[in-house]
Amino acid sequence: MKYFSKVLFSLTVIFLVFSCKNQNESGSTAPETTAGVNFDDPWKQADAIVESIKIPTFRDEVFNVLDYGASADGSKSSDDAFKKAIEACSNAGGGKVFVPAGVYHTGPIHLKSNINLHLEEGAEVKFSTSHQDYLPVVHTSYEGMEFMNYSPLIYAYKQKNIAVTGKGTFNGQAGNENWWPWSGKDVYGYKEGDVKQHDTHNLPRLSEMVEKGTPVEERIFGEGHQFRPTFFEPFECENVLIEGVTFINAPFWVMHPIKSSNITVKDVSVISHGPNNDGCNPEYSQNVHITGCLFDTGDDCIAIKSGRDNDGRRVGISSENIVVENCTMKDGHGGVVMGSEISGGVRNVYVRNNTMNSPNLDRAIRIKTNTRRGGTIENIFVKDLKVGQVKEAVLKINTHYGIYANQEGGHMPVIRNILLENVEVENGGEYGVLILGREQSPVSNVKLKNVNIKNVEVPLRVEHADDIIFENTTINGKEY
Repeated sequence: MKYFSKVLFSLTVIFLVFSCKNQNESGSTAPETTAGVNFDDPWKQADAIVESIKIPTFRDEVFNVLDYGASADGSKSSDDAFKKAIEACSNAGGGKVFVPAGVYHTGPIHLKSNINLHLEEGAEVKFSTSHQDYLPVVHTSYEGMEFMNYSPLIYAYKQKNIAVTGKGTFNGQAGNENWWPWSGKDVYGYKEGDVKQHDTHNLPRLSEMVEKGTPVEERIFGEGHQFRPTFFEPFECENVLIEGVTFINAPFWVMHPIKSSNITVKDVSVISHGPNNDGCNPEYSQNVHITGCLFDTGDDCIAIKSGRDNDGRRVGISSENIVVENCTMKDGHGGVVMGSEISGGVRNVYVRNNTMNSPNLDRAIRIKTNTRRGGTIENIFVKDLKVGQVKEAVLKINTHYGIYANQEGGHMPVIRNILLENVEVENGGEYGVLILGREQSPVSNVKLKNVNIKNVEVPLRVEHADDIIFENTTINGKEY
């Protein structure tokens, strides 16, 4: 086992010299526990988190949307039928709102407590392409900033004990003619001169409101603005189950539990390649179990978040106690990602027994922030990961992340306690490990144990990192 500390690589010189370090300044090895997490065997805590999550249960009564006037042949809108069935189910004390096989057109679906929206195999729910149908505005969020905007396609606000289950498909009907052009990218249908999300009256205006501390209820957008809605958003909800269903053609982020707790995402497929089509984005959320899912996305497969800049610091809730296991990641900007909207911090993330493989998957494990975002990211544990192919890096930690202007500020991020264990990589892309820390706040305590990375151009590039530990780790056939 070799340690190297305070390693600073230039932009062009890679892994030429390593300084070995067997002990920290106090004369002991790196701390075994941090913030109550056992760094020696964190997987017991992952088990405890999964066991603690309450799976919602429901009354046996069934409310069939056909009984409320739904059309299963897609010949007319079933919007009123969905609303009536949900209302009747809620008034009865809960149960199952059942959607039989067929094709249904509807506007946004607003779930209520104690309701399981269940799609039978062969059912497809197609959401309206008329933006007016997503009004009036509701309390939601966009890239880590809360505001009043078009309703998410499936929305639950301050509800308990809710579920979306079955083997059917939710089709957001977003594409180059609907929602996606607002991203401002020609590959998604944007044409020069059209309105887009980066116009002054959109993102810049919302960002200014966030900086000034404008109350959320006064941040009114929606009609006349170009913010795409999320697909499924439980907002301040408890005990949420998403199981078995498929999401396609999302306007924006697909599953976005925000300020929510006790969340299970099981055997879900996300196949959506639009702009910002992240698969699952827990934000300010705790006790989250994502298992057995397929992610084939236009952005990050899973991205754990906690608010952007002043909004994240205003809310002050970290995302924590998150277990991701038995999932398959294909296309995407990253497999399991933390950031970039991460100002509230992320801790205690457990990633085990996952497979990642695609020529269009950029990174396997990624942490991204900067000094405007800040945030503390700690206790990130990865085990039994099989990677067929990634483009850029197996592990990328970047404290200089920025896709917008002026991303430097006064909020120095803290990143510490990262473990990769039992990782096999066939084609690692450009970098095996890429860490870009800060001189004022080096990335600390990163351990690679039983890691074998093959076929990378550059094995290591590390800037401003302390306590990098290798144990039985091989990159391009060389042991570190």
